[in-house]
Amino acid sequence: MQAKIRDAQMEKIPYMLIIGGREVEANAVSVRQRDEQDLGALPFSEFLAKIKEQIHIKSLNLIK
Repeated sequence: MQAKIRDAQMEKIPYMLIIGGREVEANAVSVRQRDEQDLGALPFSEFLAKIKEQIHIKSLNLIK
Protein backbone atom coordinates (compact mmCIF):
# COMPACT_ATOMS: atom_id res chain seq x y z
CA MET A 1 0.00 0.00 0.00
CA GLN A 2 2.82 2.43 0.84
CA ALA A 3 4.32 1.97 -2.63
CA LYS A 4 0.99 2.87 -4.25
CA ILE A 5 0.72 6.00 -2.10
CA ARG A 6 4.29 7.01 -2.95
CA ASP A 7 3.70 6.38 -6.66
CA ALA A 8 0.56 8.52 -6.62
CA GLN A 9 2.47 11.35 -4.93
CA MET A 10 5.26 11.12 -7.52
CA GLU A 11 2.68 11.25 -10.33
CA LYS A 12 1.14 14.35 -8.65
CA ILE A 13 -2.29 12.82 -8.31
CA PRO A 14 -4.22 15.37 -6.21
CA TYR A 15 -6.31 12.94 -4.15
CA MET A 16 -5.97 9.31 -3.20
CA LEU A 17 -9.10 7.54 -2.02
CA ILE A 18 -8.71 4.45 0.10
CA ILE A 19 -11.81 2.29 0.39
CA GLY A 20 -11.74 -0.74 2.64
CA GLY A 21 -14.34 -2.76 4.47
CA ARG A 22 -14.96 -0.12 7.14
CA GLU A 23 -15.41 2.60 4.55
CA VAL A 24 -17.85 0.50 2.53
CA GLU A 25 -19.96 -0.15 5.63
CA ALA A 26 -19.95 3.55 6.54
CA ASN A 27 -20.41 4.77 2.92
CA ALA A 28 -17.21 6.77 3.37
CA VAL A 29 -13.76 7.19 1.81
CA SER A 30 -10.38 7.75 3.44
CA VAL A 31 -8.76 10.70 1.70
CA ARG A 32 -5.09 11.63 1.34
CA GLN A 33 -3.91 14.68 -0.53
CA ARG A 34 -0.81 14.78 -2.72
CA ASP A 35 1.02 16.92 -0.13
CA GLU A 36 0.83 14.00 2.33
CA GLN A 37 -2.04 15.56 4.24
CA ASP A 38 -4.35 12.83 5.54
CA LEU A 39 -7.94 14.07 5.68
CA GLY A 40 -9.11 10.82 7.25
CA ALA A 41 -12.46 9.18 6.61
CA LEU A 42 -15.17 11.38 5.15
CA PRO A 43 -18.69 10.51 4.11
CA PHE A 44 -18.60 10.07 0.34
CA SER A 45 -21.23 12.78 -0.20
CA GLU A 46 -19.12 15.27 1.79
CA PHE A 47 -15.99 14.46 -0.22
CA LEU A 48 -17.92 14.80 -3.47
CA ALA A 49 -19.32 18.19 -2.41
CA LYS A 50 -15.79 19.45 -1.57
CA ILE A 51 -14.45 18.35 -4.95
CA LYS A 52 -17.34 19.96 -6.81
CA GLU A 53 -16.76 23.21 -4.91
CA GLN A 54 -13.04 23.19 -5.76
CA ILE A 55 -13.80 22.55 -9.44
CA HIS A 56 -16.29 25.42 -9.46
CA ILE A 57 -13.82 27.83 -7.82
CA LYS A 58 -11.03 26.87 -10.23
CA SER A 59 -13.32 27.24 -13.23
CA LEU A 60 -14.25 30.74 -12.10
CA ASN A 61 -10.58 31.65 -11.76
CA LEU A 62 -9.92 30.47 -15.33
CA ILE A 63 -12.71 32.64 -16.71
CA LYS A 64 -11.30 35.87 -15.25
